[in-house]
Amino acid sequence: YDVGDLVDIGGTFGKVEAMTIVSTTLRKLDNQKVIVPNNKIWGDIVTNVTGTSKRRVDMVFGIGYSDDIAKAQKILEEILENHEAILKDPEPVVRVHELGDSSVNFVVRPWVETENYWDVYWDVTRSVKERF
Repeated sequence: YDVGDLVDIGGTFGKVEAMTIVSTTLRKLDNQKVIVPNNKIWGDIVTNVTGTSKRRVDMVFGIGYSDDIAKAQKILEEILENHEAILKDPEPVVRVHELGDSSVNFVVRPWVETENYWDVYWDVTRSVKERF
């Protein structure tokens, strides 16, 4: 990872602000500054969220057991098809995922350019609420 990347280091998520020989400084999304000793990083898992140009957005939406599954799937697919920031390749996935206690849950997985991740997440969530 480099300065400017969004990373998750051992459960601490933030933007890398600085790196020295002894520590890495992260700025969390709520603007807290966290200084992580490098000896903690070396033995831990590091996830670089911005390390690639594309990301998959993983979402789950539920419908009632009496609702029309085919209609719900069509609505979800239309929402993804009509969003300009969702990539056509790799193709988005919309599938019935699980039978929950009170809902039939769909997994919705569009691919986006990394910088569009949160906008797509929020836009799709809002559109699903409006269309369901």
